[in-house]
Order: sequence, then structure tokens, then C-alpha cells
Amino acid sequence: MHHRTPYARTRFSRLASTVAQWMGHPRAFLVAVGVILAWGVTGPLFRFSDTWQLVINTATTIVTFLMVFLIQNTQNRESRALHIKVDELIRAVKGAHNALLDLEELTDEELIKIREQYLELAQQARGDLKKGPDQAP
Repeated sequence: MHHRTPYARTRFSRLASTVAQWMGHPRAFLVAVGVILAWGVTGPLFRFSDTWQLVINTATTIVTFLMVFLIQNTQNRESRALHIKVDELIRAVKGAHNALLDLEELTDEELIKIREQYLELAQQARGDLKKGPDQAP
């Protein structure tokens, strides 16, 4: 049986992270602008033909399609990690409500109810601030 280290990742997740980092870099944007400019400049050479237009449409569609999966994979992994970190903070902070640890598992209606409770607490706290430090509970 193969045991993975806690930090081992699949080839796909490593690829997704690497590509997401590359594509989020300003140079990637400049490369994309360069490709579009090069395509635009070649328009007269190809007499702005349907094939010339199809090349950019197909290329951008393929790149977009593939990037959706790579970026979603990266975001899902980062979101899971962030949930774990926040859960640990909730668990470790004295006075925090452990009932909040798995909020992502609740229904939208349950989340709305909890959110409304926290909005009321925030409104109360703002009211206390307006009263001044001597008058707050």
C-alpha cells in the first residue's frame, strides 16, 4: 500500500497550481495581449478571412475551457485549506462558538439565519460604540 506524505499532491494538482500561478502573472497578460495584437496585425495578410477569425475564436475557446478546470481545481484546494485554518482558529480561540466549525455544510436557509444573528450583534456593537466607552456594557 502506498502512503502519501501529508504534503504530497497529484500531478494534476501540481500542474493546476503551476498554470494558475503563470496565468495570474502580469507577463501572462502581456503575452495574451501580444497574441491578440499579432493576430490583429495579420488580418490584412489573410484578408480578414473566416479562417483567420476562426483561428482566434477556436484558440481562445480552447484556452478558456481548459483554464476553467485548472483554476477551479486550485480554488477548491485553497478553499478547503482556508476552511481548515479558520476552523482551527475557531476551535483554538476561547469564547468562539465551535458550532460555527462546519458552516459550509449547512443549507442556505440555515446560513441566512446565522448571518442575521451576527448582523444583529454587529448592529448592537455599533450602538454601544456610539454610546461611548463609559456607557457600553
